[in-house]
Amino acid sequence: MERFDYTVETKKGFDEAVAAIEAKSKEKGFGVLHVHDVKATLASKGFDREPLKIIEICNAKYASQVLVKDIKISLMLPCPISVYAEGGKTYISTLRPKVISDFYPQADIRAIAEDVDRIVLSIVDDAK
Repeated sequence: MERFDYTVETKKGFDEAVAAIEAKSKEKGFGVLHVHDVKATLASKGFDREPLKIIEICNAKYASQVLVKDIKISLMLPCPISVYAEGGKTYISTLRPKVISDFYPQADIRAIAEDVDRIVLSIVDDAK
């Protein structure tokens, strides 16, 4: 099985990295559906942690293509990209979209998943 994640360190500050992911996603045809501020959510429950935001991105064409093949692929959508701070460094990490085809081999989505993987990794690389 392929590596599940793709993670890079960025020299950008946390907020700058989040903004870069949002901008690069839109440039490459992916909408930003939601940004989860995990640090703020946990803080509201009394738990402290370093900054962490999960940016949910989606391209309707690709989502529609895979959902027609197997509705259960919805369990792995939309594509999450995390930006987090750890030990004084900022990281950008994403689920590798092409691994989804390993979980649903009968859906025959390898080609679609590889296309999405290439684009999502380019979003991460261009944003770092």
